[in-house]
Amino acid sequence: MTPTDRRRVLRAGAGAALAGALASGCADGGRAPGPPAASAPAAAAGRPPVAPAARRYPGQPAQITHGPTDRARVALTFHGGGDPATARAVLAEAERAGAKITVLAVGTWLDQHPEMARRILDGGHDLGNHTLNHVTINELPEDEAYAEITGCADRLHRLTGSIGTWFRPSRTDSATPLVTRLAQRAGYPHVLSYDLDSLDSTSPGATAVTRTVAGQIQRGSVVSLHFGYADTVAALPALLDDLHRRGLRAVTTTELLS
Repeated sequence: MTPTDRRRVLRAGAGAALAGALASGCADGGRAPGPPAASAPAAAAGRPPVAPAARRYPGQPAQITHGPTDRARVALTFHGGGDPATARAVLAEAERAGAKITVLAVGTWLDQHPEMARRILDGGHDLGNHTLNHVTINELPEDEAYAEITGCADRLHRLTGSIGTWFRPSRTDSATPLVTRLAQRAGYPHVLSYDLDSLDSTSPGATAVTRTVAGQIQRGSVVSLHFGYADTVAALPALLDDLHRRGLRAVTTTELLS
């Protein structure tokens, strides 16, 4: 075969391959071909699964403060920040008791401790968004408030493949109508508030934290707690024992509302 003939054969083969690729794309409704087969083994070889995403709960308001009261379930929700060693201690204590929790992580905390996102999810817990910088979001102009929500959502997506299951506003127990709309625009159908504040962030002592929660908790309660406080870790064993004696099961907020 002459050099000229060889070039003609190569050009013909390349044209046939291009035509085949275009035909495949058109046959699939005009979409571009999917990723090459070589990428499949990487996905199957231990790549972490995409985390659960936020979803709408029919019949629930835009701002959720508690779950159904006809089931013996409660949600312990933790604001994610502080020393990661304390966070791991909270997770370990919950898991030792067979409890599942909901963690609303601050974006800058995830920047400093990115491994905590996977640790939370691997324990079977919910992971959500508690703004980027933990500022008083209700007092911010619209564009800055939206940036706080999406900034944390972007970090969650980068670390887990999802923006997280919940959004909770920072430095407030409830979101303004504006912040609620901004959260919905960012992909969170509901804002997660709570109906019981443990007051653990005031460092009142482990006994006081346990007494506050045990004295007010009821079926469907959503409890506000925090990572980063020694009192919270110390209070958990007695608190979880109290829930067990009363027949209340600590579940993720997703399970509470499902």
